[in-house]
Amino acid sequence: MEILVFLIPVSLILVAGGIVLFNWAVKNGQYDDLEGPAHHILYDDDKDMIPEESRQPQDKKDPDATDDKA
Repeated sequence: MEILVFLIPVSLILVAGGIVLFNWAVKNGQYDDLEGPAHHILYDDDKDMIPEESRQPQDKKDPDATDDKA
């Protein structure tokens, strides 16, 4: 029973610290873009190494077109 006098304040301090760290991460934008890093690995950054005859034509997007992915 005497250990509860120690364990309850320690657990409250840990919970408060977790909440503070979570709020800090949200305010600093850690959760703003969850899909970007997963898709970034798929981007091709070795275009200079691809021979001219093997390159695919690039699709030019219209900058005035709206993206309706809601």
